Amino acid sequence: MCINPTTERPYPVSIVEQAMKDAHVSVKPNKSAKQQALEIIKLLKESIPLERVKMKIRITMTMSDSKKCRDQIKKLFLSIENEDNAGQFEVVGLAEPGFYKQLAEIVAKHSRGKGMCEVLGVEDSSETAVFDS
Repeated sequence: MCINPTTERPYPVSIVEQAMKDAHVSVKPNKSAKQQALEIIKLLKESIPLERVKMKIRITMTMSDSKKCRDQIKKLFLSIENEDNAGQFEVVGLAEPGFYKQLAEIVAKHSRGKGMCEVLGVEDSSETAVFDS
């Protein structure tokens, strides 16, 4: 999901549709929706201020597995909301959507499949939460 960075609220559909028309962009049925969305977001950033919503992610793994990758994981977060080192390593924070795959790969590699990288929701906007599980 993308938002207007000045208001921190989603754009109305009509504004996105108009920006797509102005950029001469059309939906292609033979391409995946995600692939098209990522391409269109890049194009729309040229005409309207646009920012992807930050993901709220929780990483959980054993303390022994986290020793080698703890700093590497923390660097990928924009902000850390909660960190727990009692018994097992757990960190909850906000990250750019593009870093999720990298975080999941680090956790899988260092925990040998025993750790977890899960999306809890997206960043709260200025007025209400867009989505939370």
